[in-house]
Amino acid sequence: MGETSLRKRGEDEKSIQSNEPKTTSLQKEVGLVSGICIIVGTIIGSGIFISPKSVLSNTETVGPCLIIWAACGILATLGALCFAELGTMITKSGGEYPYLMEAFGPIPAYLFSWTSLMVMKPSSFAIICLSFSEYVCAPFYSGCKPPETVIKCLAAAAIMLITTVNALSVRLGSYVQNFFTAAKLVIVAVIIISGLVLLAQGNTKNFENSFEGTKLSVGTVSLAFYNGLWAYDGWNQLNYITEELKDPFRNLPRAIVIGIPLVTVCYILMNIAYFAVMSPTELLQSQAVAVTFGDRVLYPASWVVPLFVAFSTIGAANGTCFTAGGIIATIYIIPGDINSLVNYFSFAAWLFYGLTILGLIVMRFTKKDLERPIKVPIFIPILVTLISVFLVLAPIISRPAWEYLYCVLFILSGLIFYFLFVYYKFGWAQKISKPVTMYLQMLMEVVPPEKETE
Repeated sequence: MGETSLRKRGEDEKSIQSNEPKTTSLQKEVGLVSGICIIVGTIIGSGIFISPKSVLSNTETVGPCLIIWAACGILATLGALCFAELGTMITKSGGEYPYLMEAFGPIPAYLFSWTSLMVMKPSSFAIICLSFSEYVCAPFYSGCKPPETVIKCLAAAAIMLITTVNALSVRLGSYVQNFFTAAKLVIVAVIIISGLVLLAQGNTKNFENSFEGTKLSVGTVSLAFYNGLWAYDGWNQLNYITEELKDPFRNLPRAIVIGIPLVTVCYILMNIAYFAVMSPTELLQSQAVAVTFGDRVLYPASWVVPLFVAFSTIGAANGTCFTAGGIIATIYIIPGDINSLVNYFSFAAWLFYGLTILGLIVMRFTKKDLERPIKVPIFIPILVTLISVFLVLAPIISRPAWEYLYCVLFILSGLIFYFLFVYYKFGWAQKISKPVTMYLQMLMEVVPPEKETE
């Protein structure tokens, strides 16, 4: 954006598909298997260690809980296929920004940038650091809940440490990311293998009558989806690997339909492993599900679980740090908890995911002449858009909470800055907004760190 306003940028762009000369050209050295590994490594982070308890609290019983995890994986796969069409049709950097710009114009695109800066990125950073803090504190408060003050102070310290490390050296941050990526895959494998062994030994009691006593409502289902989809977050960034894939227009959809279902299988198996050790009541009472699992299954080596989960969550936080504001994330930690922040994040995220995929449908009619190397059946974006509408509206209607109102106010406040700093371009406003718009440009054009470090 820089000194050129978003409005002028939208009016001046003559072509959707970028014909600008490339200053760097990435070699196409990533095959299908490597693409699948990138997808798996990008998605799996802190969510699977935090969300199982929240999903179960909304579904109440084992059967619906596992169904929600599978449904979230299917939705993430369908959404990723829609984004694959968008990413190969509109070959500009910036994720949702250029898609919204071409489909609906500068205001929705600007609001997405604003919301990413003020809501989605910092709240995601805050959630991950709170998750890290809970798992670090859990072994020291066995049998009781760690004090909120301790958890929040440790989370704030984690934000400061991660931000400092990446500010001092991007290379150091890259090495840290590689180590933590390996650590999270190790702990996922340990939990899954342990769970399969327990099932083979006949620990299936908690799966009997797994639908008995289920009392679902529109509100509980939507909130269960919010928490489940948090664990799959990152599916919308998968078209960033297009430039490095061999035969990308063929291998990208293949990587998606193999990679995300593979993550789904991992998540379901991890939940099955938890239920092989804990009843639903015990899981809901656990302060840190994976820690309780380790205490019951891996003793005396149970310390491995909280250590490697902490590595996994801090690695996810390190990756998020590249595009998140540390100060805003710290502010979010003060009044918020993980569940309220997940709802806050998911509401904003699915509002723009749905709007972006709606843009895909709109451009099927308004941009018919565009080349579409990947073209999904039209019913897929329609279905994902309808589900997005449900996910945005259902919690507000059935279980209204303050976080949704705050999120709407933050999003709408972007209009004030748009008209002052971009549309009317007041001189004094331009001087004030220049650093902010430059940061927005950097935020929208940055390559996800998982891609850089794989």
